[in-house]
Amino acid sequence: MFQSFQETASPEQGPARLAALREALQAMTLDGFIVPRSDAHQGEYVAPRDDRLAWLTGFTGSAGYCVALRDSAGVFVDSRYRVQVKAQVADVFTPVDWPEVGLAEWIAKALPDGGRVGFDPWLHAVEPLRSLQGKLDTVTLERCANLVDRIWEDQPAPPTGQASVQPPELAGEAHGDKITRLAARLGRADTAVITLPDSIAWLLNIRGSDIPRNPVAHSFALLHADATVTLFIDKAKLVDLGDHLGPRVSVVSPDSFLAVLATLSGPVAIDPATCPVIVADTLSEAGIEMIEAQDPCVLPKACKNETEIAGSRAAHLRDGAAMVRFLAWLDRQPPGSLTEIDVVSALEAERRATNALRDISFETISGTGPHGAIVHYRVTEKTNARVEDGHLLLVDSGGQYVDGTTDITRTVAVGHVGEEEAAAFTRVLRGMIAISRARWPKGLAGRDLDALARVPLWEAGLDYGHGTGHGVGSYLCVHEGPQRLARTGTVPLIQGMILSNEPGFYREGAYGIRIENLIVVTGAPALAGASVPDMLSFETLTYVPIDRRLIVTEMLTGPETDWLNAYHATCRARLEPLVECEARDWLIAATEPL
Repeated sequence: MFQSFQETASPEQGPARLAALREALQAMTLDGFIVPRSDAHQGEYVAPRDDRLAWLTGFTGSAGYCVALRDSAGVFVDSRYRVQVKAQVADVFTPVDWPEVGLAEWIAKALPDGGRVGFDPWLHAVEPLRSLQGKLDTVTLERCANLVDRIWEDQPAPPTGQASVQPPELAGEAHGDKITRLAARLGRADTAVITLPDSIAWLLNIRGSDIPRNPVAHSFALLHADATVTLFIDKAKLVDLGDHLGPRVSVVSPDSFLAVLATLSGPVAIDPATCPVIVADTLSEAGIEMIEAQDPCVLPKACKNETEIAGSRAAHLRDGAAMVRFLAWLDRQPPGSLTEIDVVSALEAERRATNALRDISFETISGTGPHGAIVHYRVTEKTNARVEDGHLLLVDSGGQYVDGTTDITRTVAVGHVGEEEAAAFTRVLRGMIAISRARWPKGLAGRDLDALARVPLWEAGLDYGHGTGHGVGSYLCVHEGPQRLARTGTVPLIQGMILSNEPGFYREGAYGIRIENLIVVTGAPALAGASVPDMLSFETLTYVPIDRRLIVTEMLTGPETDWLNAYHATCRARLEPLVECEARDWLIAATEPL
Protein backbone atom coordinates (compact mmCIF):
# COMPACT_ATOMS: atom_id res chain seq x y z
CA MET A 1 0.00 0.00 0.00
CA PHE A 2 0.97 3.62 -0.44
CA GLN A 3 -0.36 4.41 3.02
CA SER A 4 1.11 2.95 6.17
CA PHE A 5 -0.44 3.00 9.60
CA GLN A 6 2.65 3.24 11.75
CA GLU A 7 2.90 5.90 14.41
CA THR A 8 4.90 8.86 13.11
CA ALA A 9 4.48 11.04 16.19
CA SER A 10 6.72 10.40 19.20
CA PRO A 11 5.35 12.53 22.03
CA GLU A 12 7.16 10.44 24.65
CA GLN A 13 10.51 11.40 23.11
CA GLY A 14 9.70 15.10 23.12
CA PRO A 15 11.04 15.91 26.62
CA ALA A 16 14.49 14.41 25.95
CA ARG A 17 14.75 16.05 22.55
CA LEU A 18 13.69 19.43 23.93
CA ALA A 19 16.28 19.06 26.68
CA ALA A 20 18.98 18.36 24.07
CA LEU A 21 17.88 21.39 22.08
CA ARG A 22 18.15 23.54 25.18
CA GLU A 23 21.70 22.32 25.73
CA ALA A 24 22.44 23.48 22.18
CA LEU A 25 20.85 26.84 22.99
CA GLN A 26 23.08 27.14 26.04
CA ALA A 27 26.17 26.37 23.97
CA MET A 28 25.19 29.06 21.45
CA THR A 29 24.27 31.53 24.22
CA LEU A 30 20.83 31.88 22.62
CA ASP A 31 17.55 32.36 24.47
CA GLY A 32 15.50 30.44 21.95
CA PHE A 33 15.26 28.78 18.55
CA ILE A 34 12.39 28.73 16.03
CA VAL A 35 11.50 25.42 14.39
CA PRO A 36 9.11 25.83 11.42
CA ARG A 37 7.51 23.07 9.41
CA SER A 38 9.32 24.01 6.24
CA ASP A 39 12.37 23.16 4.19
CA ALA A 40 14.79 25.15 2.05
CA HIS A 41 12.35 25.12 -0.86
CA GLN A 42 9.50 26.71 1.15
CA GLY A 43 6.75 24.45 -0.15
CA GLU A 44 3.96 23.17 2.07
CA TYR A 45 5.19 19.59 2.05
CA VAL A 46 8.49 18.28 3.39
CA ALA A 47 10.55 15.12 3.03
CA PRO A 48 11.22 13.00 6.14
CA ARG A 49 14.67 14.59 6.47
CA ASP A 50 13.09 18.00 6.85
CA ASP A 51 10.26 17.11 9.20
CA ARG A 52 12.01 18.73 12.14
CA LEU A 53 8.86 20.00 13.82
CA ALA A 54 7.38 16.50 14.04
CA TRP A 55 10.67 14.99 15.20
CA LEU A 56 11.09 17.51 18.01
CA THR A 57 7.53 17.86 19.25
CA GLY A 58 5.52 14.88 17.94
CA PHE A 59 3.08 17.17 16.09
CA THR A 60 2.59 15.94 12.52
CA GLY A 61 0.32 18.61 11.04
CA SER A 62 1.15 20.28 7.73
CA ALA A 63 1.65 23.77 9.16
CA GLY A 64 2.96 25.21 12.38
CA TYR A 65 5.96 26.27 14.42
CA CYS A 66 7.69 25.52 17.66
CA VAL A 67 9.43 28.30 19.53
CA ALA A 68 11.73 26.61 22.04
CA LEU A 69 13.01 28.88 24.81
CA ARG A 70 15.11 27.91 27.79
CA ASP A 71 12.13 27.59 30.12
CA SER A 72 9.11 27.22 27.81
CA ALA A 73 8.21 25.88 24.39
CA GLY A 74 5.15 26.84 22.36
CA VAL A 75 3.74 24.76 19.52
CA PHE A 76 1.78 27.07 17.21
CA VAL A 77 -1.08 25.42 15.30
CA ASP A 78 -4.07 26.73 13.39
CA SER A 79 -7.68 25.70 13.87
CA ARG A 80 -7.34 22.52 11.77
CA TYR A 81 -5.00 20.94 14.29
CA ARG A 82 -6.13 22.04 17.75
CA VAL A 83 -7.66 18.69 18.63
CA GLN A 84 -4.80 16.75 17.05
CA VAL A 85 -1.98 18.62 18.77
CA LYS A 86 -3.34 17.78 22.23
CA ALA A 87 -2.84 14.09 21.55
CA GLN A 88 0.55 14.40 19.88
CA VAL A 89 2.75 16.56 22.09
CA ALA A 90 4.08 15.98 25.59
CA ASP A 91 3.25 18.40 28.37
CA VAL A 92 6.67 20.08 28.06
CA PHE A 93 5.17 21.80 25.02
CA THR A 94 2.34 24.32 25.20
CA PRO A 95 -0.11 24.37 22.28
CA VAL A 96 -0.73 27.93 21.10
CA ASP A 97 -3.70 29.02 18.99
CA TRP A 98 -2.08 30.52 15.90
CA PRO A 99 -2.49 32.95 14.16
CA GLU A 100 -4.81 34.37 16.83
CA VAL A 101 -1.69 34.47 19.00
CA GLY A 102 1.26 35.45 16.83
CA LEU A 103 4.84 34.30 17.27
CA ALA A 104 6.00 37.84 18.02
CA GLU A 105 3.34 38.38 20.67
CA TRP A 106 4.19 35.09 22.39
CA ILE A 107 7.96 35.59 22.21
CA ALA A 108 7.75 39.14 23.53
CA LYS A 109 5.63 38.00 26.48
CA ALA A 110 7.93 35.06 27.21
CA LEU A 111 11.07 37.24 27.01
CA PRO A 112 9.96 40.55 28.58
CA ASP A 113 13.54 41.63 29.19
CA GLY A 114 14.60 40.90 25.62
CA GLY A 115 16.86 38.22 24.30
CA ARG A 116 18.36 36.48 21.28
CA VAL A 117 16.32 33.93 19.34
CA GLY A 118 18.00 31.91 16.62
CA PHE A 119 16.62 30.78 13.29
CA ASP A 120 17.91 28.84 10.27
CA PRO A 121 17.94 31.28 7.31
CA TRP A 122 17.26 28.43 4.88
CA LEU A 123 13.92 27.62 6.54
CA HIS A 124 12.29 31.06 6.80
CA ALA A 125 11.03 33.16 3.91
CA VAL A 126 11.89 36.83 3.58
CA GLU A 127 8.49 38.43 4.27
CA PRO A 128 7.37 36.30 7.25
CA LEU A 129 10.75 36.78 8.91
CA ARG A 130 10.75 40.51 8.21
CA SER A 131 7.25 40.82 9.63
CA LEU A 132 8.19 38.85 12.72
CA GLN A 133 11.28 40.93 13.44
CA GLY A 134 9.32 44.13 12.86
CA LYS A 135 6.98 43.23 15.70
CA LEU A 136 9.76 42.52 18.20
CA ASP A 137 11.24 45.52 19.99
CA THR A 138 13.64 44.02 22.49
CA VAL A 139 14.14 40.53 21.06
CA THR A 140 16.69 40.03 18.29
CA LEU A 141 16.35 37.28 15.70
CA GLU A 142 19.75 35.84 14.82
CA ARG A 143 20.79 33.64 11.90
CA CYS A 144 22.43 30.43 13.03
CA ALA A 145 23.03 26.82 12.10
CA ASN A 146 20.03 24.54 12.48
CA LEU A 147 20.08 23.34 16.08
CA VAL A 148 17.64 20.50 15.45
CA ASP A 149 19.99 19.06 12.82
CA ARG A 150 22.79 19.18 15.39
CA ILE A 151 20.94 16.93 17.83
CA TRP A 152 19.03 14.69 15.36
CA GLU A 153 21.42 11.74 15.27
CA ASP A 154 19.42 9.45 12.95
CA GLN A 155 18.16 12.17 10.61
CA PRO A 156 17.15 10.63 7.25
CA ALA A 157 19.26 11.26 4.18
CA PRO A 158 18.15 13.79 1.55
CA PRO A 159 15.70 12.29 -0.96
CA THR A 160 17.09 11.06 -4.28
CA GLY A 161 13.96 10.09 -6.21
CA GLN A 162 13.96 9.87 -9.99
CA ALA A 163 12.30 12.59 -12.07
CA SER A 164 10.05 11.85 -15.04
CA VAL A 165 8.72 13.75 -18.04
CA GLN A 166 5.22 15.26 -18.08
CA PRO A 167 4.73 15.40 -21.87
CA PRO A 168 2.91 18.21 -23.70
CA GLU A 169 -0.06 15.94 -24.42
CA LEU A 170 -0.67 15.97 -20.64
CA ALA A 171 0.78 19.38 -19.77
CA GLY A 172 -0.85 21.19 -22.69
CA GLU A 173 2.26 23.26 -23.45
CA ALA A 174 5.91 22.48 -24.15
CA HIS A 175 8.28 23.59 -21.43
CA GLY A 176 10.29 25.65 -23.90
CA ASP A 177 7.19 27.69 -24.66
CA LYS A 178 6.54 28.19 -20.94
CA ILE A 179 10.09 29.42 -20.43
CA THR A 180 9.78 31.89 -23.31
CA ARG A 181 6.38 33.12 -22.14
CA LEU A 182 7.43 33.69 -18.54
CA ALA A 183 10.84 35.15 -19.37
CA ALA A 184 9.11 37.85 -21.41
CA ARG A 185 7.18 38.88 -18.29
CA LEU A 186 10.15 39.49 -16.00
CA GLY A 187 10.00 43.24 -16.52
CA ARG A 188 13.30 44.87 -15.70
CA ALA A 189 14.59 41.84 -13.81
CA ASP A 190 17.34 39.86 -15.51
CA THR A 191 16.67 36.75 -13.43
CA ALA A 192 13.94 35.33 -11.20
CA VAL A 193 14.76 32.96 -8.34
CA ILE A 194 12.38 29.99 -8.09
CA THR A 195 12.50 27.72 -5.04
CA LEU A 196 9.04 26.09 -4.93
CA PRO A 197 9.36 22.48 -6.15
CA ASP A 198 5.94 22.47 -7.83
CA SER A 199 6.73 25.71 -9.69
CA ILE A 200 9.88 24.15 -11.12
CA ALA A 201 8.06 20.91 -11.96
CA TRP A 202 5.35 22.83 -13.79
CA LEU A 203 7.79 25.12 -15.65
CA LEU A 204 10.00 22.30 -16.94
CA ASN A 205 7.24 19.69 -17.46
CA ILE A 206 8.86 17.24 -15.10
CA ARG A 207 7.57 15.35 -12.09
CA GLY A 208 9.54 13.85 -9.24
CA SER A 209 9.40 11.57 -6.23
CA ASP A 210 11.24 13.37 -3.46
CA ILE A 211 8.21 14.15 -1.30
CA PRO A 212 5.59 11.56 -0.38
CA ARG A 213 2.24 12.04 -2.18
CA ASN A 214 3.57 15.02 -4.17
CA PRO A 215 5.24 14.34 -7.54
CA VAL A 216 8.00 16.94 -7.29
CA ALA A 217 11.80 16.93 -7.18
CA HIS A 218 13.88 18.99 -4.78
CA SER A 219 15.66 21.65 -6.79
CA PHE A 220 16.22 25.37 -7.25
CA ALA A 221 15.97 27.27 -10.51
CA LEU A 222 16.89 30.60 -12.05
CA LEU A 223 14.71 31.84 -14.89
CA HIS A 224 16.68 34.29 -17.03
CA ALA A 225 15.33 37.06 -19.23
CA ASP A 226 17.04 35.50 -22.25
CA ALA A 227 14.62 32.55 -21.95
CA THR A 228 17.10 30.13 -20.42
CA VAL A 229 16.97 28.33 -17.08
CA THR A 230 19.66 27.29 -14.64
CA LEU A 231 18.44 24.21 -12.76
CA PHE A 232 20.16 23.26 -9.51
CA ILE A 233 19.45 19.58 -8.98
CA ASP A 234 21.27 16.34 -8.31
CA LYS A 235 21.97 15.03 -11.84
CA ALA A 236 21.35 11.47 -10.64
CA LYS A 237 17.64 12.35 -10.45
CA LEU A 238 17.54 13.13 -14.17
CA VAL A 239 18.65 9.79 -15.57
CA ASP A 240 15.19 8.98 -16.95
CA LEU A 241 14.69 12.38 -18.63
CA GLY A 242 16.95 11.76 -21.60
CA ASP A 243 17.29 14.96 -23.62
CA HIS A 244 13.93 16.34 -22.47
CA LEU A 245 15.30 19.49 -20.84
CA GLY A 246 17.16 20.58 -23.96
CA PRO A 247 19.96 23.15 -24.46
CA ARG A 248 18.09 26.05 -22.86
CA VAL A 249 18.21 24.39 -19.43
CA SER A 250 21.62 24.19 -17.76
CA VAL A 251 21.89 21.62 -14.98
CA VAL A 252 24.16 22.58 -12.07
CA SER A 253 24.85 20.96 -8.70
CA PRO A 254 22.61 22.32 -5.92
CA ASP A 255 25.74 22.78 -3.78
CA SER A 256 26.70 25.72 -6.01
CA PHE A 257 23.35 27.53 -5.72
CA LEU A 258 24.49 30.30 -3.39
CA ALA A 259 27.80 30.75 -5.20
CA VAL A 260 26.04 31.20 -8.54
CA LEU A 261 23.57 33.66 -6.98
CA ALA A 262 26.49 35.83 -5.92
CA THR A 263 27.68 36.11 -9.55
CA LEU A 264 24.40 37.35 -11.04
CA SER A 265 24.34 40.78 -12.65
CA GLY A 266 20.88 41.75 -11.47
CA PRO A 267 18.33 43.01 -10.99
CA VAL A 268 17.11 39.70 -9.51
CA ALA A 269 13.44 39.03 -8.73
CA ILE A 270 12.62 37.17 -5.54
CA ASP A 271 9.24 36.23 -4.12
CA PRO A 272 9.37 37.43 -0.50
CA ALA A 273 6.64 34.97 0.46
CA THR A 274 8.68 31.92 -0.56
CA CYS A 275 12.29 32.99 -1.00
CA PRO A 276 14.53 31.74 1.84
CA VAL A 277 16.23 34.47 3.84
CA ILE A 278 19.65 33.07 2.94
CA VAL A 279 18.99 33.78 -0.75
CA ALA A 280 18.26 37.45 -0.03
CA ASP A 281 21.29 37.60 2.27
CA THR A 282 23.54 36.22 -0.47
CA LEU A 283 22.28 38.68 -3.08
CA SER A 284 22.53 41.60 -0.66
CA GLU A 285 26.08 40.75 0.38
CA ALA A 286 27.05 40.61 -3.32
CA GLY A 287 25.56 44.07 -3.87
CA ILE A 288 22.97 42.75 -6.34
CA GLU A 289 19.73 44.69 -6.69
CA MET A 290 16.62 42.73 -5.71
CA ILE A 291 13.07 43.21 -6.96
CA GLU A 292 10.29 41.69 -4.88
CA ALA A 293 7.71 40.02 -7.11
CA GLN A 294 5.55 36.92 -7.08
CA ASP A 295 7.10 33.65 -8.22
CA PRO A 296 6.53 33.90 -12.01
CA CYS A 297 5.15 30.35 -12.19
CA VAL A 298 2.54 30.57 -9.44
CA LEU A 299 -0.34 32.22 -11.28
CA PRO A 300 0.18 30.59 -14.71
CA LYS A 301 0.38 27.19 -12.98
CA ALA A 302 -2.88 27.85 -11.16
CA CYS A 303 -4.76 28.73 -14.35
CA LYS A 304 -5.08 25.33 -16.00
CA ASN A 305 -5.17 25.12 -19.77
CA GLU A 306 -7.78 23.11 -21.67
CA THR A 307 -5.57 20.03 -21.84
CA GLU A 308 -5.07 20.04 -18.07
CA ILE A 309 -8.78 20.59 -17.41
CA ALA A 310 -9.69 17.75 -19.78
CA GLY A 311 -7.20 15.55 -17.97
CA SER A 312 -8.72 16.48 -14.65
CA ARG A 313 -12.20 15.56 -15.90
CA ALA A 314 -10.91 12.17 -17.03
CA ALA A 315 -9.08 11.57 -13.74
CA HIS A 316 -12.20 12.43 -11.76
CA LEU A 317 -14.38 10.02 -13.72
CA ARG A 318 -11.87 7.23 -13.17
CA ASP A 319 -11.59 8.15 -9.50
CA GLY A 320 -15.36 8.53 -9.18
CA ALA A 321 -15.94 4.99 -10.43
CA ALA A 322 -13.44 3.72 -7.85
CA MET A 323 -15.26 5.70 -5.14
CA VAL A 324 -18.62 4.22 -6.17
CA ARG A 325 -17.24 0.68 -5.96
CA PHE A 326 -15.82 1.51 -2.55
CA LEU A 327 -19.02 3.11 -1.22
CA ALA A 328 -21.11 0.22 -2.51
CA TRP A 329 -18.81 -2.22 -0.71
CA LEU A 330 -18.91 -0.08 2.43
CA ASP A 331 -22.69 -0.12 2.55
CA ARG A 332 -22.73 -3.92 2.41
CA GLN A 333 -20.63 -4.27 5.56
CA PRO A 334 -22.53 -4.69 8.86
CA PRO A 335 -21.98 -1.91 11.42
CA GLY A 336 -19.16 -2.82 13.78
CA SER A 337 -17.46 -5.17 11.31
CA LEU A 338 -14.89 -2.69 9.98
CA THR A 339 -12.09 -0.60 11.39
CA GLU A 340 -10.82 2.71 10.07
CA ILE A 341 -7.79 0.92 8.59
CA ASP A 342 -10.09 -1.53 6.80
CA VAL A 343 -11.80 1.46 5.18
CA VAL A 344 -8.52 3.02 4.02
CA SER A 345 -7.23 -0.27 2.65
CA ALA A 346 -10.41 -1.00 0.71
CA LEU A 347 -10.49 2.46 -0.86
CA GLU A 348 -6.86 2.34 -1.91
CA ALA A 349 -7.45 -1.11 -3.41
CA GLU A 350 -10.22 0.28 -5.60
CA ARG A 351 -8.02 3.13 -6.80
CA ARG A 352 -5.17 0.73 -7.50
CA ALA A 353 -7.52 -1.45 -9.52
CA THR A 354 -7.80 1.37 -12.08
CA ASN A 355 -4.20 0.53 -13.08
CA ALA A 356 -3.65 4.27 -13.40
CA LEU A 357 -2.92 5.31 -9.81
CA ARG A 358 0.57 6.74 -9.33
CA ASP A 359 0.09 7.52 -5.63
CA ILE A 360 -2.54 8.73 -3.24
CA SER A 361 -2.61 12.54 -3.17
CA PHE A 362 -2.42 12.67 0.64
CA GLU A 363 -2.81 10.31 3.57
CA THR A 364 -6.43 9.14 3.53
CA ILE A 365 -8.49 10.51 6.41
CA SER A 366 -10.78 7.78 7.72
CA GLY A 367 -12.37 9.09 10.90
CA THR A 368 -15.30 7.40 12.57
CA GLY A 369 -17.30 8.97 15.38
CA PRO A 370 -15.09 11.29 17.48
CA HIS A 371 -12.13 10.87 15.12
CA GLY A 372 -14.13 12.61 12.41
CA ALA A 373 -13.87 15.81 14.43
CA ILE A 374 -10.07 15.79 14.02
CA VAL A 375 -9.89 17.71 10.76
CA HIS A 376 -6.67 16.11 9.48
CA TYR A 377 -6.91 12.82 11.38
CA ARG A 378 -4.51 10.07 10.34
CA VAL A 379 -5.39 6.57 11.48
CA THR A 380 -2.60 4.47 12.94
CA GLU A 381 -2.42 0.98 14.38
CA LYS A 382 -2.66 2.60 17.81
CA THR A 383 -5.68 4.82 17.11
CA ASN A 384 -7.53 2.42 14.78
CA ALA A 385 -11.21 2.54 15.83
CA ARG A 386 -14.13 0.32 14.91
CA VAL A 387 -16.86 1.81 12.71
CA GLU A 388 -19.86 1.39 14.98
CA ASP A 389 -23.61 1.65 14.54
CA GLY A 390 -24.73 5.27 14.87
CA HIS A 391 -21.41 6.73 13.78
CA LEU A 392 -20.72 9.21 11.05
CA LEU A 393 -17.74 8.05 9.00
CA LEU A 394 -15.73 10.83 7.35
CA VAL A 395 -13.50 9.71 4.47
CA ASP A 396 -11.29 12.36 2.84
CA SER A 397 -9.02 10.97 0.14
CA GLY A 398 -7.57 11.47 -3.30
CA GLY A 399 -5.43 10.03 -6.05
CA GLN A 400 -2.48 11.12 -8.14
CA TYR A 401 -2.93 10.21 -11.81
CA VAL A 402 -0.75 11.44 -14.66
CA ASP A 403 -3.72 13.37 -16.06
CA GLY A 404 -4.97 14.89 -12.81
CA THR A 405 -5.02 15.11 -9.02
CA THR A 406 -8.22 14.28 -7.12
CA ASP A 407 -9.46 15.17 -3.64
CA ILE A 408 -12.89 14.13 -2.40
CA THR A 409 -14.61 13.88 0.97
CA ARG A 410 -17.77 11.97 1.72
CA THR A 411 -19.39 11.61 5.12
CA VAL A 412 -21.62 8.56 5.37
CA ALA A 413 -24.10 7.19 7.89
CA VAL A 414 -23.31 3.94 9.65
CA GLY A 415 -26.59 2.43 10.82
CA HIS A 416 -28.96 4.83 12.55
CA VAL A 417 -27.64 8.38 12.97
CA GLY A 418 -29.19 11.01 15.22
CA GLU A 419 -31.26 14.04 14.24
CA GLU A 420 -28.55 16.50 15.30
CA GLU A 421 -26.03 14.93 12.95
CA ALA A 422 -28.49 14.88 10.05
CA ALA A 423 -29.40 18.54 10.56
CA ALA A 424 -25.73 19.54 10.68
CA PHE A 425 -25.00 17.45 7.59
CA THR A 426 -27.80 19.17 5.70
CA ARG A 427 -26.47 22.61 6.63
CA VAL A 428 -23.00 21.62 5.40
CA LEU A 429 -24.55 20.31 2.18
CA ARG A 430 -26.45 23.55 1.65
CA GLY A 431 -23.16 25.46 1.95
CA MET A 432 -21.46 23.19 -0.55
CA ILE A 433 -24.37 23.64 -2.97
CA ALA A 434 -24.22 27.43 -2.54
CA ILE A 435 -20.60 27.48 -3.71
CA SER A 436 -21.40 25.08 -6.56
CA ARG A 437 -24.23 27.33 -7.80
CA ALA A 438 -22.38 30.63 -7.35
CA ARG A 439 -21.90 33.15 -10.14
CA TRP A 440 -19.98 36.36 -9.58
CA PRO A 441 -18.41 39.32 -11.41
CA LYS A 442 -14.84 38.96 -12.57
CA GLY A 443 -12.31 40.35 -10.14
CA LEU A 444 -13.73 38.86 -6.96
CA ALA A 445 -11.51 36.69 -4.77
CA GLY A 446 -12.07 33.64 -2.60
CA ARG A 447 -12.77 35.76 0.46
CA ASP A 448 -15.76 37.26 -1.38
CA LEU A 449 -17.36 33.82 -1.82
CA ASP A 450 -16.32 32.01 1.36
CA ALA A 451 -19.31 33.22 3.38
CA LEU A 452 -21.74 31.60 0.95
CA ALA A 453 -20.76 28.21 2.33
CA ARG A 454 -21.09 29.31 5.95
CA VAL A 455 -24.46 31.06 5.98
CA PRO A 456 -26.54 27.88 6.55
CA LEU A 457 -24.31 27.01 9.50
CA TRP A 458 -24.24 30.55 10.85
CA GLU A 459 -28.03 30.51 10.92
CA ALA A 460 -27.77 27.83 13.61
CA GLY A 461 -24.80 29.39 15.43
CA LEU A 462 -22.36 26.92 13.88
CA ASP A 463 -19.16 27.29 11.82
CA TYR A 464 -15.93 25.53 10.87
CA GLY A 465 -12.38 26.65 11.49
CA HIS A 466 -10.74 25.87 8.16
CA GLY A 467 -11.06 27.51 4.77
CA THR A 468 -13.81 26.45 2.39
CA GLY A 469 -11.42 25.52 -0.40
CA HIS A 470 -7.83 25.33 -1.57
CA GLY A 471 -6.25 25.27 -5.00
CA VAL A 472 -5.35 21.91 -6.55
CA GLY A 473 -2.54 21.09 -8.98
CA SER A 474 -2.51 19.13 -12.23
CA TYR A 475 -0.68 15.93 -11.28
CA LEU A 476 1.09 18.10 -8.73
CA CYS A 477 0.43 19.12 -5.14
CA VAL A 478 -3.11 18.63 -3.85
CA HIS A 479 -2.73 21.97 -2.05
CA GLU A 480 -1.76 24.69 -4.51
CA GLY A 481 -1.82 28.47 -4.37
CA PRO A 482 -2.38 31.26 -4.79
CA GLN A 483 -6.17 30.88 -5.01
CA ARG A 484 -8.24 30.00 -1.97
CA LEU A 485 -11.89 29.96 -0.94
CA ALA A 486 -11.28 31.44 2.49
CA ARG A 487 -11.34 34.64 4.48
CA THR A 488 -7.65 34.92 3.63
CA GLY A 489 -8.20 34.33 -0.11
CA THR A 490 -7.25 37.68 -1.67
CA VAL A 491 -6.26 36.50 -5.17
CA PRO A 492 -8.99 37.10 -7.79
CA LEU A 493 -10.47 33.90 -9.17
CA ILE A 494 -9.59 33.33 -12.84
CA GLN A 495 -10.88 30.87 -15.39
CA GLY A 496 -9.01 27.58 -15.23
CA MET A 497 -8.30 27.65 -11.51
CA ILE A 498 -9.18 24.37 -9.79
CA LEU A 499 -10.29 24.54 -6.17
CA SER A 500 -11.84 22.33 -3.55
CA ASN A 501 -15.32 23.07 -2.19
CA GLU A 502 -15.37 21.55 1.29
CA PRO A 503 -17.41 23.13 4.07
CA GLY A 504 -17.71 21.11 7.26
CA PHE A 505 -18.79 20.97 10.87
CA TYR A 506 -17.03 19.28 13.79
CA ARG A 507 -18.36 18.42 17.23
CA GLU A 508 -15.25 17.65 19.27
CA GLY A 509 -15.50 14.27 20.95
CA ALA A 510 -18.58 13.29 18.95
CA TYR A 511 -18.45 13.48 15.15
CA GLY A 512 -17.20 15.35 12.10
CA ILE A 513 -18.87 16.26 8.80
CA ARG A 514 -17.27 17.41 5.58
CA ILE A 515 -18.51 17.21 1.98
CA GLU A 516 -15.98 17.98 -0.73
CA ASN A 517 -15.99 18.24 -4.50
CA LEU A 518 -13.38 19.78 -6.77
CA ILE A 519 -14.53 22.62 -8.98
CA VAL A 520 -12.98 24.68 -11.78
CA VAL A 521 -13.58 28.35 -12.51
CA THR A 522 -15.32 28.86 -15.83
CA GLY A 523 -17.30 31.51 -17.66
CA ALA A 524 -20.89 31.81 -16.44
CA PRO A 525 -23.70 31.30 -18.97
CA ALA A 526 -25.11 34.59 -20.20
CA LEU A 527 -28.39 35.81 -18.69
CA ALA A 528 -30.88 37.84 -20.66
CA GLY A 529 -31.07 41.41 -19.40
CA ALA A 530 -28.09 41.04 -17.06
CA SER A 531 -26.41 44.31 -16.10
CA VAL A 532 -23.15 42.44 -15.45
CA PRO A 533 -22.84 40.31 -18.56
CA ASP A 534 -19.30 38.99 -18.05
CA MET A 535 -19.42 36.75 -14.98
CA LEU A 536 -17.77 33.60 -13.70
CA SER A 537 -19.08 30.36 -12.20
CA PHE A 538 -17.88 26.90 -11.23
CA GLU A 539 -17.95 23.65 -13.15
CA THR A 540 -18.04 20.62 -10.87
CA LEU A 541 -15.31 18.04 -11.56
CA THR A 542 -16.17 15.47 -8.88
CA TYR A 543 -19.14 13.19 -9.49
CA VAL A 544 -19.82 10.81 -6.61
CA PRO A 545 -23.20 10.47 -4.82
CA ILE A 546 -23.78 12.28 -1.53
CA ASP A 547 -25.38 10.22 1.25
CA ARG A 548 -29.13 10.89 0.89
CA ARG A 549 -29.82 9.14 4.22
CA LEU A 550 -28.30 12.11 6.06
CA ILE A 551 -30.30 14.80 4.27
CA VAL A 552 -33.23 16.46 6.00
CA THR A 553 -35.13 17.21 2.81
CA GLU A 554 -37.45 19.82 4.29
CA MET A 555 -34.40 21.94 5.20
CA LEU A 556 -33.47 22.32 1.51
CA THR A 557 -34.84 25.08 -0.67
CA GLY A 558 -36.33 24.27 -4.06
CA PRO A 559 -33.23 25.38 -6.01
CA GLU A 560 -31.00 23.38 -3.64
CA THR A 561 -33.08 20.25 -4.17
CA ASP A 562 -33.03 20.82 -7.92
CA TRP A 563 -29.25 21.17 -7.89
CA LEU A 564 -28.77 17.98 -5.88
CA ASN A 565 -31.13 15.97 -8.07
CA ALA A 566 -29.39 17.23 -11.20
CA TYR A 567 -26.00 16.45 -9.66
CA HIS A 568 -27.06 12.91 -8.83
CA ALA A 569 -28.55 12.42 -12.29
CA THR A 570 -25.20 13.42 -13.79
CA CYS A 571 -23.36 11.09 -11.39
CA ARG A 572 -25.52 8.22 -12.62
CA ALA A 573 -25.16 9.09 -16.30
CA ARG A 574 -21.38 9.46 -16.16
CA LEU A 575 -20.50 6.60 -13.82
CA GLU A 576 -23.04 3.88 -14.66
CA PRO A 577 -21.09 2.81 -17.79
CA LEU A 578 -17.93 2.50 -15.67
CA VAL A 579 -19.21 0.23 -12.89
CA GLU A 580 -20.94 -3.11 -12.81
CA CYS A 581 -23.09 -5.52 -10.79
CA GLU A 582 -23.49 -4.51 -7.12
CA ALA A 583 -21.76 -1.17 -7.60
CA ARG A 584 -24.12 -0.31 -10.45
CA ASP A 585 -27.15 -1.23 -8.36
CA TRP A 586 -25.85 0.85 -5.47
CA LEU A 587 -25.23 3.83 -7.78
CA ILE A 588 -28.78 3.72 -9.14
CA ALA A 589 -30.27 3.63 -5.63
CA ALA A 590 -27.93 6.33 -4.32
CA THR A 591 -28.85 8.74 -7.11
CA GLU A 592 -32.62 8.51 -6.92
CA PRO A 593 -34.12 12.03 -6.83
CA LEU A 594 -35.25 13.46 -3.51
